[in-house]
Amino acid sequence: MMDGAAKVTCMAWSQNNAKFAVCTVDRVVLLYDEHGERRDKFSTKPADMKVERTRVCSNTLSEKAYGRKSYMVKGMAFSPDSTKIAIGQTDNIIYVYKIGEDWGDKKVICNKFIQTSAVTCLQWPAEYIIVFGLAEGKVRLANTKTNKSSTIYGTDSYVVALTTNCSGKGILSGHADGTIVRYFFDDEGSGESQV
Repeated sequence: MMDGAAKVTCMAWSQNNAKFAVCTVDRVVLLYDEHGERRDKFSTKPADMKVERTRVCSNTLSEKAYGRKSYMVKGMAFSPDSTKIAIGQTDNIIYVYKIGEDWGDKKVICNKFIQTSAVTCLQWPAEYIIVFGLAEGKVRLANTKTNKSSTIYGTDSYVVALTTNCSGKGILSGHADGTIVRYFFDDEGSGESQV
């Protein structure tokens, strides 16, 4: 795999089982084939590279640095066709990278979704639909076709984890306060209600 220790922040398998992605604390995504051979890698990018200066008192400036080391990758998911990967970051953004079908294809950002708080986890259950959780407790949906995002539901507790059912039409979200929320986009004829 790698020489030396490299802490992992998240991992994801592609839908076609041909690619496995690992993101390290260095914010680098390593891509492996189905045999565990590293075949490719790319660096993620911050939402913003600026330095924000605010006046604390009449003669003192406080700086808040943004940039390459100011965020962590908290969630990754491959698209259903395995040619793209969504990256959720603590600097309030999701980037969607087109990684292509073949090893070594150029990595290009094709979508970005700016949020109001840190992205904590994400899933890509359907062709154009990414579902993700935020530190502020909202579960949202990003549409890669329209490049817009919207809130599915909101809670008052940090979203720790998300999962989808096999059809991608139902989700469960786990929250820091111990609650689990079940949501259906379509109950698929089961007659089950939202809980």
